[in-house]
Amino acid sequence: MMGATDLVLVSGKGGTGKSAVTAALAIERALRGQTVLAIDLGTGLGLGTHLRTSSLTYEPTQVRTGVWAMTMVRSAALDEYLKTQLHVPGGAPSRTLAGALSVLVDTAPGVREIISIGKPIFETWKEKWDAVIVDTPSLGQFQSYLRAPSTIAALVPTGRVKRQAGSLTATLSDSSITQVVLVSNPAELPVIETVEAIETITSERLCPTPIVVMNRIVAKSGITEGHVKNLVDGPLREAAVHQRSVESLQHHWMAQIDIDVSLPYLMGVSTPGEVAVQLAAAMRAG
Repeated sequence: MMGATDLVLVSGKGGTGKSAVTAALAIERALRGQTVLAIDLGTGLGLGTHLRTSSLTYEPTQVRTGVWAMTMVRSAALDEYLKTQLHVPGGAPSRTLAGALSVLVDTAPGVREIISIGKPIFETWKEKWDAVIVDTPSLGQFQSYLRAPSTIAALVPTGRVKRQAGSLTATLSDSSITQVVLVSNPAELPVIETVEAIETITSERLCPTPIVVMNRIVAKSGITEGHVKNLVDGPLREAAVHQRSVESLQHHWMAQIDIDVSLPYLMGVSTPGEVAVQLAAAMRAG
């Protein structure tokens, strides 16, 4: 049997490139010889396109050497949860049970979220993969996913459901298993929301201290104020002024947060698949 599986949960403000970073993390691990399961907890479109596949299903599919990928289908996850975690007998009409519970899943606090976050944790418990890397929703919903096991544990007085919720909480809290990656960009709103998320996650002890990946950093041009002064009015001077403004703003916002991994802005890269591969290469080089 394989050793312990790493669980990597990736989130960030919408539009920061978290799906690209999730795909890149999976590719980089595979390049190290690891066997990786990448899971999209959303629609599957973002992660799928960055892994160069048009569609993902609930069944893990190999998308490149060392990388399997799937997307969350909550009805299938609920059916699996009833059978494998709550041990509903194989002959029981679990689909009927799942249908009867659908209203509960959609309305009760924490139930929908615990089904979603439970799937990647269950895959981690199987010890089938070296790493399970998860493209989670944006920051607000992601934090509700992290709270879900504790929410359920508080609602259920005793029994198997409560014990399962406790096991999920223990896994999410275990820094030897779980790593949380928050993707930001060097701009005002992404940095502010990331800082606020880290403060909340840390104060509530929802998981280990997150790692911050700063994505889309524009490379320094070396243009100085002196260079600008020596340029005549026109498009070239305007471009130089704009470049210096971009560099100044990103420097300001990067100084507001502790950054663990820096990734470049990939100028001229045309496809999501190429972006993921180049980000993986940048991770390896860094």
